[in-house]
Amino acid sequence: YADCLEGMHDQRPIIFYTNGFRTEMWDDRFYPPRTVAGFYRREELERLIQRRARRLSLLDEPINEEISGRPYQERAIRSIGETFESSHRKCLLVMATGTGKTRTAIALVDLLQRANWAKRTLFLADRISLVNQAVGAFKSHLPDSSPVNLITEKEAEGRVYASTYPTMLSLINQRDREGKGRFGPGYFDLVIIDEAHRSVYQKYGAIFEYFDSLLVGLTATPRDDIDRNTYELFRLEQGVPTDVYELDEAVREGFLVPAKQLSVPLKYQREGIKYDDLSEEDKERWEELDWQEDDEGGTPDEVKAGSVNRWLFNEDTVDKVLQFVMEKGLKTDMGDRLGKTIVFARNHNHAMFIEERFNANYPEHRGHFARVIDNYAKFPGSLIEDFSDKEHDLRMAISVDMLDTGIDVPEVVNLVFFKPIHSRIKFLQMMGRGTRLCPDLFGPGMDKEYFLVLDFCENLKFFAENPEGAGASAAEPLPKRLFKARLELLQGLGKQEGGEREASGDLRTTLAKTLGDEVRGMNLDNFIVKLKRETVGRFQEASRDWEKLSSADYAELEREVAGLPSQVDMDEVEARLFDLKILRLQLCLVEGNGTSFDKLRLGVMEVAGQLSEMPEVPQVAAILSFLGELQEDDWWTDATPAMLEDVRKKLRGLVRLIEKAKQAVI
Repeated sequence: YADCLEGMHDQRPIIFYTNGFRTEMWDDRFYPPRTVAGFYRREELERLIQRRARRLSLLDEPINEEISGRPYQERAIRSIGETFESSHRKCLLVMATGTGKTRTAIALVDLLQRANWAKRTLFLADRISLVNQAVGAFKSHLPDSSPVNLITEKEAEGRVYASTYPTMLSLINQRDREGKGRFGPGYFDLVIIDEAHRSVYQKYGAIFEYFDSLLVGLTATPRDDIDRNTYELFRLEQGVPTDVYELDEAVREGFLVPAKQLSVPLKYQREGIKYDDLSEEDKERWEELDWQEDDEGGTPDEVKAGSVNRWLFNEDTVDKVLQFVMEKGLKTDMGDRLGKTIVFARNHNHAMFIEERFNANYPEHRGHFARVIDNYAKFPGSLIEDFSDKEHDLRMAISVDMLDTGIDVPEVVNLVFFKPIHSRIKFLQMMGRGTRLCPDLFGPGMDKEYFLVLDFCENLKFFAENPEGAGASAAEPLPKRLFKARLELLQGLGKQEGGEREASGDLRTTLAKTLGDEVRGMNLDNFIVKLKRETVGRFQEASRDWEKLSSADYAELEREVAGLPSQVDMDEVEARLFDLKILRLQLCLVEGNGTSFDKLRLGVMEVAGQLSEMPEVPQVAAILSFLGELQEDDWWTDATPAMLEDVRKKLRGLVRLIEKAKQAVI
């Protein structure tokens, strides 16, 4: 067909071919075939045709050195250009924090626009503050691209668009009165992912599958610490990004400053607090406290190290830390005042306690020198602006997560670790807050040569002993975990025989109906579901018998369907979490996993006990005797999956009544 049309009209068409579910696109003058989420619109097709004649070589076109002129930045851009010209459409840049990832990305966009490779670019980040920062950088370095902040400018038009991932997910699904979406699969020619890592791919990978664009990922994570899934997303060999420029090399070449590290271990953070070690005066104060965590209602003998600064705070410890920072921290303005300092606090209460103690110890600086910057702050954006201002009185930012990544304040010279960190990647990101160069910081001609790390929680020791850290895997969303657990249980029950199989018949029917309803509630017009349309459509058939799934069906449902958005009404989170707990208990019975069963049943017994203390609630009063039985070991001796299903139905609507026990701040 393409050959005939070319012969008739003297123009090679873009080839699309489809089986009705999966669509392939083949621009055979430049790229091999690839799967796309849908057909291009007329304007987008015309752009592709015109680009054949107007596209310039990315290796010959000059890079704007005013935007990005450092040798390693130019090398990275040329590496991307070489990759794109060799028919590969995905690139991953590894660049240490402070080496100018955003400016490199802007220079790349400028090059692609001038060479007629990209008309529109989408820049994605995981926080609003990073989107705002990116828009500001594009306005400063590439104003002709008319940057659009999709968080605040939903209808604006430009050549560069910046958004958070959830905002873009929402915008892709929006339709006008004619049912037409604003962003088709061919709308963007380039998508840039800021801080590309596994959790982004897990939660928002559908965005990258939807847009048929060139894809560039930016990350400061060292190449050997990047997750295998991230390399797979960019079709790269493990440990071999498109280009890499890491911290050691940047420090060696003078583009970043190194850290001077000072570990000041605190006894309570290391060992906890033991009653027997206290003075007589402190023992009296200890006994007067309301210890809500103690099961016996009495006074505990000790508080473990992990609880210190989580809910138990010690004035003397915090005062000594602040004194150490004020005296030993690097000073600027010819040594007159503390340089910009970030204190990494454990949680909001801890951060507020640090600010409170600072104001008590340094009343002359009250209210303006040290401020908490976290998600509880009323105007965190303006506080970050004040902290970023070299001359502003705000010198000490007490941060809870908000300043860990992505904030560019070259004047920062002191990093105070007042909380334990076990993720190596997070630790390196936090260290990156201090690595940026800053000329004349200490006076005329006295540039920033290093920054100071004050570690009060033995993080430096931990990472010396555990170079890989103790990184936790990203948890799957609750709907996906529930779907997979129901699938697993249905499959396990299906393998039972004889009396066991007969006894679980009603449970199998319930599970099959729940799973079928959830899949039938998946809207095929939702772009995330549409990407799996063939599989979802097949399992939505009215004639489908969910009790007779094959092993291949189970595998396909878990791989392709689990976690897709459904329009089935979702219950409260507490009820769904209880469902998951019961599903796991049922699965333990089916698989004969007694150890896990015993651990899980204690949680259900605790729920029954907490509900028993609410006899004034009519729904609880109606099942009071049943709740009493659940708290006895005898009931669990003969428990079956069907009996546990009865527990789930009776208790799932009541668990929301249980208030989460909160340890008072002490």
